[in-house]
Amino acid sequence: MAMALPLAFLSEDQFTCSICLEVFNNPVSTPCGHSFCQACISSYWDGGGRGTFHEFYECPLCKESFRKRPELQINRTLKEITEQFKQLANTGVPIDERGGGGVDVQNSKKNHHRLALSPPQRLGEMPETIFAEMMARFQRLSTSGIPETSLSHLNDPHPESPSPHHDPDSSPNLPLCPVHLKGLEFFCCTDNTCVCCICMETAEHRGHSVIPAKREWHIKKVPDSCSCIARCVVQNVICRGNPFVGWVRIRLVINGAVCVFSKLISSLERCQAEVLEVLEMSRRAAEHRAQGLLRELEEEIAELKNRSTALSQLALSEDYVLFLKLFPTLSTTQSAKDWSSVSVVSEMTSGVILRTVNQMMERFQEEMEKLPEVCKSSFRPRVKLDIPIKITAHPRLIISADGKQVHCGDHHQLVPNNPERFDRVVCVLAHQGFNSGRHYWEVEVGEKTDWDLGVASRSINRKGKITVSPANGYWFLSLRDRSDYAFRTEPSTNLTVSHRPSRIGIYVDCDKGLVSFYNVEARLLIYTFTDIFSDTIHAFFSPCTNKSGQNEAPLIIVPVAKTE
Repeated sequence: MAMALPLAFLSEDQFTCSICLEVFNNPVSTPCGHSFCQACISSYWDGGGRGTFHEFYECPLCKESFRKRPELQINRTLKEITEQFKQLANTGVPIDERGGGGVDVQNSKKNHHRLALSPPQRLGEMPETIFAEMMARFQRLSTSGIPETSLSHLNDPHPESPSPHHDPDSSPNLPLCPVHLKGLEFFCCTDNTCVCCICMETAEHRGHSVIPAKREWHIKKVPDSCSCIARCVVQNVICRGNPFVGWVRIRLVINGAVCVFSKLISSLERCQAEVLEVLEMSRRAAEHRAQGLLRELEEEIAELKNRSTALSQLALSEDYVLFLKLFPTLSTTQSAKDWSSVSVVSEMTSGVILRTVNQMMERFQEEMEKLPEVCKSSFRPRVKLDIPIKITAHPRLIISADGKQVHCGDHHQLVPNNPERFDRVVCVLAHQGFNSGRHYWEVEVGEKTDWDLGVASRSINRKGKITVSPANGYWFLSLRDRSDYAFRTEPSTNLTVSHRPSRIGIYVDCDKGLVSFYNVEARLLIYTFTDIFSDTIHAFFSPCTNKSGQNEAPLIIVPVAKTE
């Protein structure tokens, strides 16, 4: 039976798995000396805790790699000590985490509360509460806009592995609550601040999401989980068509291209090894065949030599009877094999493989030379809108000479009432239409009180009362009375815009049926809508009526630099 350990040697950090952040369950140790729950480290390695191209296994803490998956055995000594620690915790005996022996009466209630807050252990995965907290934080980043600085860590190498666990209570300089003079051992997720045990019961923090500060500290220290979730968020934003994180997309494309080329090189090396192996087998077969033919030729030469010797001896004999008897047999020419047509040639050595490889290399070289141009064409430049068609403009709309500005006048102009012209709604379509590819443009709206911006189908109705909705070929964002934003569906989808935009970015992906609107200055997504564009679409503009001069400012198409 194992010896009971004194409380002075027991510390919660000593029994915490750095993967699930809970007390060890069936602890095992890696060859580098770190200990984890058996299910946690197995799940980590099974679920992607591997090296580049999954060729080796890594320790989650020190990142030491093992080419062969280590065979882990349960550390029975650590398991027995852990079980004793669990028994002490279950009996309600508080353990002074500073390493002191005995029972700390003053902190017994606090330690009991800490144990009560710990969720039940879940083998093989990160505790649900911690993972949910991390996901909630990154989801708040994706909905509020991701600043450039928050993504910079994606281009950096993995940070150093976390230092040994540290409990805030173990520090003699633990900050105290300025109101209750208690240790700030909890973290209020609602207010994003540290609180003490008494603060949790006050009206200011009652009902808030509160967790131990130590757990919050652990969450922010886990680099691999954070970077993984951040990459998921970034890729999700990219898939939604955010042009402001294009540089992140390019970085991911670069990393992907490097990975693909590395795999291509490995594939070529593997193919080379296989072809050389086949050629070596062919060489051995040809050599074996040549040796057989050589033995057959040597046997035939030996037989001819023997017959020649016998004839020479017979010619010296004086016995004419014997001579006449043996001469016909020795002088008869046997059908000899025609060795002039015999050769040891294999298809492998006749140049077939070499010609095939040369042809493949020529085709491969041609495709590789095309690749840079294909990459350049895949990053299409942002669309440069042409002058709007004046024949589609409502009679009250006034378009500038360069075709980049439009505002609503006080009176109707004398213009022909052609079929393409809007006669009731003060709007206009851009000249250039598109039915494929990705396009982006920006429009200055300034301090206007009302406007409509988006895209519309070429085949829309332009006469009389118009029902604007995606079903009728209209996809646009509206502002009314300075603060009422909506996307024009049926009925309208009202939107909450926290930062009033003075410039709107419109992004369209025709192939994915995606249209998105952005606050350019704040770099925030306002709204995204997905549909099917079955017809050619055009940029749609409406400065709305001027409201007796209150909304007379024009809509201005702003030049946008091309993206490479």
